[in-house]
Amino acid sequence: MFEGFDEFDISTTGASIHGRRGGSGPPLLLLHGIPETHLMWHRVAPRLAEHHTVVATDLRGYGDSGKPPSTADHEPYSMRAIGRDQIEVMRHLGYDRFSVVGHDRGARCAYRLALDHPDAVLRLVVMDVVPVGDAYDRADKDFSLAYWQWSFLAAPAPVPEQFINAAPANLVDFMLDTWPVVKDAFPTEVRAEYIERFRHPDTVHAICEEFRAAATLDYQQDEADRGNRKIACPVLFLWSQRGPVATLYDDPLAIWREWADDVRGGPVPVGHFIPEEAPEETTRHLLGFLQEPS
Repeated sequence: MFEGFDEFDISTTGASIHGRRGGSGPPLLLLHGIPETHLMWHRVAPRLAEHHTVVATDLRGYGDSGKPPSTADHEPYSMRAIGRDQIEVMRHLGYDRFSVVGHDRGARCAYRLALDHPDAVLRLVVMDVVPVGDAYDRADKDFSLAYWQWSFLAAPAPVPEQFINAAPANLVDFMLDTWPVVKDAFPTEVRAEYIERFRHPDTVHAICEEFRAAATLDYQQDEADRGNRKIACPVLFLWSQRGPVATLYDDPLAIWREWADDVRGGPVPVGHFIPEEAPEETTRHLLGFLQEPS
């Protein structure tokens, strides 16, 4: 996996970020979701690296990246703070402007990064999410059942942490077994790596803090930006044709068009883990978008 990529650990203002870099060409940042690490891009990154300098990182709190202490308001695990890490990593590597692709939690970091640092982000790809403010404002019974993790992981400490720490593989396997359509999307060694990361209590606490920040600071920051600030760069939105985004929202693309003037995209006929379930189609969509004339 990631043949020809170099590993790195870069200290930022708030954490240490682990990742890999490979390829050549315009810089491209890849951000993962839950319960994954940067390994989720193992089928896509090598193809992208034929055309781009690809940087794939573990978000703060995940994988081999740092897990700094949190605070009462959860600010260290807000998407604004997590996005600052990524800006600092890219600048450390010499990239002041770059494109960014995010899936799931990584997509939330990516769009917040694009809102907060419009001069840095050239193109933005978000996969299988709508903005957190829109998600909460449209929430109903179906949402609460489909996105059970939003309530469970955001519950006050230490309750979710204690449940997860007692049987970490149960949570990870449940996500990996019930959210995809392609059941063999995760090689044994990749699944084992995802599970191993959840055996560390500091990782579990950090991830719970991230969901607590989503319900508070992330939501508040979305609402402060709504109608006042838009994503300045072109946006590609891909979502699972078989997942909650498709079933909960009549026109999910229209939701993103409230946040940016240049938005295109469509559904991919797989489950939630789009890059791992459909790597060829994902790569085709990404290269087509990223290589459009400016």
